[in-house]
This record gives sequence, C-alpha cells and structure tokens, in this order.
Amino acid sequence: MAAAFAADSERFEPLNADDVRSYLHKAVDFVYDYYKSVESLPVLPGVEPGYLVRQLKSAAAPPNAAAPFDVAMHELREAVVPGTTHWASPNFFAFFPATNSAAAIAGELVASAMNTVGFTWQANPAAAELEALALDWLAQLLLLPDSFMNRRTSAGTATGRTGGGVILGTTSEAMLVTLVAARDAALRRSGSDGMAGITRLTVYAPDQTHSTFFKACRLAGFDPANVRSVPTGADTDYALDPARLLEAMRRDADAGLVPTYVCVTVGTTSSNAVDPVGPAADAAAVFGAWLHVDAAYAGSACICPEFRHHLDGVERVDSVSLSPHKWLLTCLDCTCLWVRDTRRLTESLETRPEYLRNDASESGTVTDLKDMQVGVGRRFRGLKLWMVMRTYGAAKLRQHIRSDVAMAKVFEECVRSDDRFEVVVPRNFALVCFRIRPSATAGMTEEDAEAANRELMERLNRSGRVFLANTVIGGKFVLRFAVGSTLQEERHLRSAWDLIKMTTTEIIKGKMD
Repeated sequence: MAAAFAADSERFEPLNADDVRSYLHKAVDFVYDYYKSVESLPVLPGVEPGYLVRQLKSAAAPPNAAAPFDVAMHELREAVVPGTTHWASPNFFAFFPATNSAAAIAGELVASAMNTVGFTWQANPAAAELEALALDWLAQLLLLPDSFMNRRTSAGTATGRTGGGVILGTTSEAMLVTLVAARDAALRRSGSDGMAGITRLTVYAPDQTHSTFFKACRLAGFDPANVRSVPTGADTDYALDPARLLEAMRRDADAGLVPTYVCVTVGTTSSNAVDPVGPAADAAAVFGAWLHVDAAYAGSACICPEFRHHLDGVERVDSVSLSPHKWLLTCLDCTCLWVRDTRRLTESLETRPEYLRNDASESGTVTDLKDMQVGVGRRFRGLKLWMVMRTYGAAKLRQHIRSDVAMAKVFEECVRSDDRFEVVVPRNFALVCFRIRPSATAGMTEEDAEAANRELMERLNRSGRVFLANTVIGGKFVLRFAVGSTLQEERHLRSAWDLIKMTTTEIIKGKMD
C-alpha cells in the first residue's frame, strides 16, 4: 500500500518544459507531414457515423492511467486523420476556404501557450493593444473611414470619436452583438422596453443573406414575424434591390412598426452577390436603422484597389465585419468587427463586477473588449492576425488574393468552353457557380438536368479526389466551385475540371443508353 501511495503521489507536471518541447516537436513533425501529404488524401472521408468509437477500441471508457504521448499521436494518425474532411487539401472546392499560413499557425501556437484571458485591458495590456493595432492596420488596408479606428488622438477624443473594433470568433457573433445594440437603441428611442416594445421592431436582409443572420435574430429576441427577407432576382444578379428594401421599411413604418436593423452582404454564400452598400445606407438612414455590412469572405479582397469599390458607402454604415480566417491566411477563429460608435455596443453588453474593476477601466481611457462581445473570457486572437500582417505585409496578401481570383477565372473559362455547361451567375471574386445545362443532350429537360447535376456532385465527392458543395439559385440546383484553399495551384483546378468533364460524359452516356 505504501509503495502504491508513493507512486500515486508522484508530482504531476503538466507543463514540464522538457515535455512541452518534446510534445511540440512531435506535433510540428505531424503538421509538416500532414501538409506534405494532404494532397494525396481523400478530401471527403468515406466513413459512417459512429466510426471513431469503433476505431478507437480504448474509447469505451476514459483512460485512468497515463500513457506515453506517442500513443495519442498514433491514434491521431490512425483514427482521427482518416475521418477528417481535409479543408487544407488543394482539392477542396466546397465552401469558402478556411485559409492558413505558417505565420498564423505560429501566432496561434504562441497565443495558446501564453493562454491569457484578456477580458479587460489590465488582464493583458499587450493583448488589448495588439488587437487594436492589427484591427487598425486592416481597417487602413480596407480604406475604412477614420471613425472606425481604435487609435484616438487628443483631437479625436475632444470631438467625441468613439469608433473601434474587436476580434470575435465568427460572423454569427458579429451579427448578434450588433443586433442587440440596435435593438436596445431602438427601444430607447421609442421610449418602450420589454416584450411590448420589441414586438414592434423589424429587421431586414436580402433573401441571399447567410442563414446565421436569421438565427442571430432569434437569439436577440426579435419576433420571427418581424424579420423581413427582401426578395432578390436575376435582374440584380441576386444582390439587394435598394428600392425593395425601402419599400418594405416604409410599409412597416406606416403600419406602426419600427425599422431597426438592416444587414447587407459583400459576397453572399450562394453566389458571391454584392449588395450595394451606399444605397442600402441611404434607405436605412431614412428610418434611423442600424446598417451592418457582412463582408466575411469577400471583404478580404477589398484590400486590393480593384475590389475596394464594393465597400463604397461604408462611411455611412454602423458596423462592418470581415473574417480573415476565410481568405486572409489567418486560421480559425478570427472575425473582425468594426463599429462607428463603440458605446452603442458597450451600453448593451457591458458588465462591471467588482472583481474586474481597475484604474484603467475606470478612467475611461480604454474600452474593455469583454464589453463588445457576448461572453467575458476571450482568447489572444489578435496575435495571429498581427503575425500574418507583420510577416507577409500588404503586398503579399494582395498577391494571394489576386492569385486565387486569377485561378477562378481559369476555371470559369473552362466551364464556358464546354457547351454542356453554363455559368449560372457572373463570377465574383473566386467562386464559380455552374451546372450541366438542360440542352446538354437532346431531350434533356430541366428536371433531367437537376438530376444530372445532383448525380455529378455525388460522384465527384464520393471519388475522394475533389469536394464540391451545391446551392440553389433561381430555383436551380447549382454546383459551387470555390477557389482559395491555401495550397491550391492551377494544376489542381485543371485536374478537377478533367474529372468533372469525364464524370459528366459518363452520366450523359448512361442516360442516353
């Protein structure tokens, strides 16, 4: 018993420096091998639900005894990797990419090792200020107005400039916090509160807006009956028609409702449509409604002068968000939110428990980032964004964006060169929406074409050689080909196109036999 007790009471050192070095070296070797081999792995794994527990025979109960780190690494290779959808694969074309880079990985590693919780400036001054710096750098590349900057000169403070930014996890959070702020501001303006007041508030977004917006509206307490989905169509390439927005807002105002919030998108998920920011701002201003710009994916392209016009009018919006983890080489999770007046967020989200009070917070010279998000705790996300921008610079980041757009143009030209296919909407940025056209063979109806396109996507994904996703545009089943996985080269697009052509030939031949 004494010997057993002595063994159990040996000191446990989870952060033993030698172990940290050994484990991380092995993890880095794994990452190196992964990136070297990911191109040859099936993009979409051929596993069934529940596979992992069956594969890991030790998974029936939590382990009681310690095991060498090599055991976990072995199971990672043998069980976890085969069940992974490889977003890092250069043959991944399904969703908007989750880009990454050596600098981002290094920044994430260091941030994880430091493990700071920067809810207030005092809790980690460097984290708060580095986040502000990285956000201001990116805002400058986007040519956002000075009113969105974190840095305050003495003159700016004197004139009451209160804009700034915060890094959140996802676009969903950016939508949610701005919806809450807009809700509370509208209730204060109307002199009402509680459920009686909120049932009069209306919110608006084009029907191509990401579904997360409608989820955020529910979380913010808006009546689902007052969430307006403004119809779009082929006449605007599925972007918002500002006249329809204004008409819907006027109709609600005439009915005694309170237009409160408008969300527009720069680069919608289905088709990469770009809603007109300036005209939407004009419509929102008529009613004093909050206007938010969701530029999660395509906003990154606006660091390039040739794409910046998509943000024209941004100086008149209340908030704008962009996710560098999608297209700016900064690994998940990293969504930048800028607001023209941070007080409108903090009035709704601020918490001031005694244990978090400190001189810096009380002085009003800093904005504690906990008061611009849903939770209190927060990761050191600013480090990886700063590392990416500091390491690569604006010139390399623009080169990265332009390369992806150029490759998407190549794929678009391939589709247009084959009369069996059609590009369904004009290509924006690096997304091509295409399908087998009904006239691909004599007698092929619209219904036949939909069946053929569904079969095409299923066969492609089942092959493991590529991964594509679909959407529905104008009632048509459409394949989305999203360029931008960080390791992609033109040869991967051409190989995918060859596979698409070959598979289509087999499908059409099968239907004709």
